[in-house]
Amino acid sequence: MISVGVDVSKGKSTVCVMKPYGEIVLKPFEVQHTESELSELEKMLRKLDGEVRLVMEATGVYHLPLLTFFLERGYFVSVINPYAMRKYAKDNSIRGAKTDKLDSIVIANYGIEKWYKLQNYDKDEAIYAELKLLGRRYRFYMELHIKALQELTHMLDYTMPGLKTKFNSWDEKNNKDKLSDFVERFWHYDLIIGMSRDDFVVAYCEWAKEKKYQKSQSKAEEIYELASNGIPTLSSSTPSTKMLVQEAISVLRAIDDTLNTILTRMKELAKSLPEYSTVRAMGGVGDVLAPKLIAEIGDIRKLHSAKALIAVAGIDPPPYESGQFVGSNRRITKRGSSTLRKVGYEVMRVLKSHPEPEDNAVYNYILKKEAEGKTKKHAKIAGLNKFLRIYYARVSEVYK
Repeated sequence: MISVGVDVSKGKSTVCVMKPYGEIVLKPFEVQHTESELSELEKMLRKLDGEVRLVMEATGVYHLPLLTFFLERGYFVSVINPYAMRKYAKDNSIRGAKTDKLDSIVIANYGIEKWYKLQNYDKDEAIYAELKLLGRRYRFYMELHIKALQELTHMLDYTMPGLKTKFNSWDEKNNKDKLSDFVERFWHYDLIIGMSRDDFVVAYCEWAKEKKYQKSQSKAEEIYELASNGIPTLSSSTPSTKMLVQEAISVLRAIDDTLNTILTRMKELAKSLPEYSTVRAMGGVGDVLAPKLIAEIGDIRKLHSAKALIAVAGIDPPPYESGQFVGSNRRITKRGSSTLRKVGYEVMRVLKSHPEPEDNAVYNYILKKEAEGKTKKHAKIAGLNKFLRIYYARVSEVYK
């Protein structure tokens, strides 16, 4: 039993090699994440007499070079949850000292103590890892999308106050942003009131036909009335006005294109997994949420029970007992994936805002909790708890 503890940091790692009973074979030393230095480390490990297992923490992207290098060479590599490792280190340190060298020793010792519980990083996890990376990038760009949309709305408050109320920002049918399409053509109220009402109605209908939107004469008349009564605070004769509006549209479209590209790739990966059709069929889960949900949950086979999945989401209220007292009004821990909680809550929101689905167990459970006096938010969290239990049972059955 030879445990190689690797304390990973950006661009380099500290390595300690240990045998049972705390026997340190190689004292902690630094290794750069380069082909040459990792090859030298591998040569050292090949000389050791015994079964070698590498143990490291999951550190975002920093541990990936080592993970990839040693997996390709057939080594046993176990990637540990950072919270579990941090708790282990705290339980095994009285002084609380922390250095890279001490951390590598602790990780190596963890490998020895948990030797028979260590899980080898499965190459099949690459799909889940890629999905998770894409999911996190999707969330990042969605935040940028919101900021870009707010910036466009801010500019319209100067040039076309009140216009945003006449458009749903996103057209699901055409998968396009209707507001930005309209503003690209009519970027100031002066362009609208410069025409007669009838001419604008014709121009609006021609624009809608060109962009494949529904032609609505009444909508065109409402917009013309709004433009006639609106008071723009930036003149259309100022060159900067058009430039700022057009740039806001350009930024928003670039971000939307990125989101579509990422989501398309996520769908391709998710559909290659056995559980996709099962997850997609669950109430509240659509083509967009299915890959996001699978990306955050990952391989269900690595979780021992539905309770473990709920703990990963951080929506489990921890038990609290002391003597005769048993706590019953407990808050959720939030010690888990905030992204999974966000995606899960989005599923509950979609489920509740649409007609009762065919798969209605969670839908009816939320209604039941609301009838018991729970707030809508608390009822949705309770529904998410039940949803994750059902998810675990159904996906586990797929792999059985």
